[in-house]
Amino acid sequence: MVLFNSLVFVGFFALVWPLYLAVPGALRKYVLLSASLVFYGWWDLRFLGLLVATSTFDWALGRAMGRWSGQRHWLAAVSVVTNLLVLATFKYYNFFAAQIEAGIGAALGPGMGGAVGDPVLPVLAVVLPAGISFYTFQAIGFSVDIARGRMHPIRRLDDFLLFISFFPHLVAGPIQRAANLAPQLLAPRRPTPHEVSEGIMYIAWGAFKKVVVADNLAPLVATGFDRPGGSGFDVVLAAYAFTLQIYGDFSGYSDIARGLARLFGVSLIQNFDVPLYAASPRELWHRWHISLSQWLRDYLYIPLGGSRGAAWRAGVNVIVTMLLGGLWHGANWTFVLWGAWHGVALAIQRALGNPEPKGLARLFWTPLMFHFTVAGFVIFRVAHVGDLGPLLTVVYQNPFPTSVADYQHFRLFGVLVAPLALIDLWLYRRKDIIHLPGFLQPPLAAMLIVAVVLLGATTAQTFIYFQF
Repeated sequence: MVLFNSLVFVGFFALVWPLYLAVPGALRKYVLLSASLVFYGWWDLRFLGLLVATSTFDWALGRAMGRWSGQRHWLAAVSVVTNLLVLATFKYYNFFAAQIEAGIGAALGPGMGGAVGDPVLPVLAVVLPAGISFYTFQAIGFSVDIARGRMHPIRRLDDFLLFISFFPHLVAGPIQRAANLAPQLLAPRRPTPHEVSEGIMYIAWGAFKKVVVADNLAPLVATGFDRPGGSGFDVVLAAYAFTLQIYGDFSGYSDIARGLARLFGVSLIQNFDVPLYAASPRELWHRWHISLSQWLRDYLYIPLGGSRGAAWRAGVNVIVTMLLGGLWHGANWTFVLWGAWHGVALAIQRALGNPEPKGLARLFWTPLMFHFTVAGFVIFRVAHVGDLGPLLTVVYQNPFPTSVADYQHFRLFGVLVAPLALIDLWLYRRKDIIHLPGFLQPPLAAMLIVAVVLLGATTAQTFIYFQF
């Protein structure tokens, strides 16, 4: 029987939903707000205070922008800087302090800042608050949209808190725009039967990708990346397995979040659109982590200059955007290098005029792009950049299966990935699981739920993007 501790918010939803349906319409948003704050506070009560404090500050700045429209760009800048400082303190301070420490040591020699071994800069013993990367970007987008005249301030603090903390997407997105999400939460309603059906479909599909595919692939990934002495084939299989694991894990979370929201009558944006069938770097980032890609485009790439001006400048802009997008994932040079890997590819495609393979050409470029993505996820997955050399050496020495265990692992990989690949291929033109023919959705949802119960990993894994 599968253990659902990594899907704890589904059980939490089972407690909240009946109450939401039972109360009068005017009280529904307070049910959602109370549930969201309890959900986050249960994780760590200290960080609930941080969430409320930063949200209150952003709400107050938003109200000020509404009153003093002539100063709204300065006030938005205060919101952006403040949010980034909070994020940097918790997520990046120790990383950059270590880099500065290393730079000082290289320039001046060890011990120049004090006794040998003493740090020049203090080290912060802090835990990364869950979801801070997601709700920080959501708050920044809200402030910038007000400054650009695309969004009106939210009048009530409790309404703004609900927009930031709505529990289905709070911990790992999708990153929502205020113009889309806030109106739905300010006037919550009972879901229609059609929305309930769609919600169940999303949850079943997301749970299958997470619990059956991603969690069962986790041991294969660990064998190649985390256990010393593995063969070259272990590393090769782990590279493919991790690509499918992180896709199943993160897209599974996004679909579950969309399903839970739909059961409250709320529509969240689609975050994945069969990205592993992309045939170019540009297409990949139109299909992978769509909410982050759009956020980076609108609030970073375009303000940097976008595609305006000289072609070389547009290439620089896209590389800088992807470097910072990589760093958003965590305080590690591996993420920066992963961002550079994709940024350079996007810049090259842009320099060539953004060609997109069509027709039969996709049969060549899609597998090539898939392997490019797999190679990038090797960079993403290793603990340190220095681990890449030894891994590649092991692969070079013997990348082929040589033992019974190797063939068993390969068969397990094939069994887990085949249904995901086939359903995604089916969805390639339809774009979304709920766009399948209506008469097919109930039996498919039933089969997915049965698969989760019978085939789900007995050792559940936490969602990978919870750490970001």
